[in-house]
Amino acid sequence: MKLKFVSEFLGTMFLVMIVFGSGIMASSLFLNNEGMALFANSIATGAGLFVLIQSLGNLSGAHLNPVVSLVELLWGRLKRKELLIYWCAQFTGALLGVVIIHLMFDMPVIQISTTERTGFYLVFSEFIATLGLICVIALAGKKSVDFAPLTVAAYITSAYWFSSSTGFVNPAITIARSFTDTFCGMAPAGIFFFITAQFAGALVAYFVLSLMKGEKENHKVGLI
Repeated sequence: MKLKFVSEFLGTMFLVMIVFGSGIMASSLFLNNEGMALFANSIATGAGLFVLIQSLGNLSGAHLNPVVSLVELLWGRLKRKELLIYWCAQFTGALLGVVIIHLMFDMPVIQISTTERTGFYLVFSEFIATLGLICVIALAGKKSVDFAPLTVAAYITSAYWFSSSTGFVNPAITIARSFTDTFCGMAPAGIFFFITAQFAGALVAYFVLSLMKGEKENHKVGLI
């Protein structure tokens, strides 16, 4: 279990560093060109996520995301005690990642974001993006498990662009965003609503996938 904790802790820490660090670098290089900054940020995030899932998947499953761990519990692949350990690793790893990235870019270690991200459309965007993420994770490896890391990474890259919220889809990273007043930051006022939407999206995805599984089994019975 210690190995899984370390895997989730380091994985989430590096994921935050990848997301935030590439955001800071891109915004400084492209200055007022937010489109190019977002493009660079999304490509770096997708590439980094692929590497993390590919490297850590055999150690902890490479959840790196509290809602993914919750759904794994509902699927019976994780015990309640393990869920708490995973959550602890993910949230603490995300917060440490913020501190490290600020040190790497010679910024104040303690920051509070002033970037407002509020509104129903953004919350709804998080709901849909998270629902899609869980469905992709559940279905990506059905045909070939080897392609699952690439499929999930590609989905997150695309979520930067098809969702108005740029697809945060991760409560640990969402909280971490409130502690960086940089390109990837998010003011604390919107945190609760984003996280609520993320958990709601994950739960709806779980029920949708359960219905799909039930329909598939019924269909097979009908063919026998």
